[in-house]
Amino acid sequence: MSDRSDLTLGGLTPDEAEREIYSHILSRNPEHDFEPTLDRVQEVTELLGRPQDSFKVVHLTGTNGKTSTARMTEALVREHGLRTGLFTSPHLSTVRERIQIDGEPISQDAFIRLWQDVAPLIHLVDARSQEAGGPRLSFFEVLVVLAYAAFADAPVDVAVIEVGMGGVWDATNVADGDVAVITTVAMDHQQWLGDDLAGIAQEKAGIIKDGATAVIAHQNERVTPVLVDAIAERGATGLWEGDDLEVIDRQPGVGGQLVTLRTPAATYAEIFVPLYGEYQASNALLALAAVEALMADGGEPTALAADVVEAGFGSVTSPGRLEVVRTSPMVLVDVAHNPAGIDALVGALEESFAFQALVGVVGVLGDKDAEGILAGLEPVLDHVVVTASTSPRAIPADELGAIAVDVFGEDRVTIAIDLPDAIDRAVQTAERDHDMGAGVLVVGSVTVVSEARILMDADKRKGAGRAR
Repeated sequence: MSDRSDLTLGGLTPDEAEREIYSHILSRNPEHDFEPTLDRVQEVTELLGRPQDSFKVVHLTGTNGKTSTARMTEALVREHGLRTGLFTSPHLSTVRERIQIDGEPISQDAFIRLWQDVAPLIHLVDARSQEAGGPRLSFFEVLVVLAYAAFADAPVDVAVIEVGMGGVWDATNVADGDVAVITTVAMDHQQWLGDDLAGIAQEKAGIIKDGATAVIAHQNERVTPVLVDAIAERGATGLWEGDDLEVIDRQPGVGGQLVTLRTPAATYAEIFVPLYGEYQASNALLALAAVEALMADGGEPTALAADVVEAGFGSVTSPGRLEVVRTSPMVLVDVAHNPAGIDALVGALEESFAFQALVGVVGVLGDKDAEGILAGLEPVLDHVVVTASTSPRAIPADELGAIAVDVFGEDRVTIAIDLPDAIDRAVQTAERDHDMGAGVLVVGSVTVVSEARILMDADKRKGAGRAR
């Protein structure tokens, strides 16, 4: 793929043009290639006229729960009649999912036009950086630039922005958040962020800007003092779960849960959230407090209208988060990919699903705690099929299988070289050994879930075709 800005898109179909653009972006340093500088993104956005200054920003970081919280925040803001932008990562089906306007992925035509408009400036900064001995903009940096340009062009009133990794040096941090949301901070991405929890918290606290409001989830005792200091240093206002914010009650139900949430402005009783698990109730609380602070615009937060809150939460989806992608047997997918995420997932499974037996399909990337992930899953899985996604970072199935045998015992482990075979084996095991009461859970990495969703969708289309 050429580095030139004048990629030849003429004569291509929209699908081909999108693939060509994505292939070019993929040729850059990957999004997990962490480098402590904002210079390149700053330079491109300066050339674009600082699009990130044209809308209000809710900025989210943390270890788990960022995407779900971001999606709930965006839904609540949009329900107020405001135009919204949403930037999250990673994507599950198409890169356009990362850049959403008014709750929908940017259209293919708009994505192609956006690239053609912005690419010359990206390549200009690439050339300057390389002349000085530096790299081109990375995969993630390019997507941040495209998102901010798309949101300014729409134009949106509010952008809800999820960091890629960390905070201080994350490419998204060229924007100044009016509200910062920090979900629970735990260990992840240690090779880039380090293995000191206080140090990781310091990195994530970098999204708290002068005079902003910071909405903070429950935190480890090593994390809390770091965030307290950051809030004080920046003259920000802190809203803390367990003090200013509280999940008063939650009742699991069909398709989600009823929650009662307390914020500084109000108590919202029996609001239906169509997502599973205690952690999603906490995420909803953070989203609600963030939108109260945003709508107050620097003043004292006031209660949001009950019908707006009910409609906003009621419309929320969170693909890849305990998502049902097949029935008979039920197949769930979940992107949990670290021990803390697995613990939250297991709690939600035990609370909301009554499987007679559960068969896991597990694939893990090489930079993750595979043993911790498998150990967390062991109590709820009757059998595990270990596999590998097509990602070059995936742990080979035989290596993961050896770890799984240590955790589960040889009799409860099957090794499948690729994901289609793994899913087939898991479904057959569920149907053969446990009749109608069994389910399948695909988990362990975003890539394995993404590929499973695509496979399940293809199966549905084939079934629909046969039915016609």
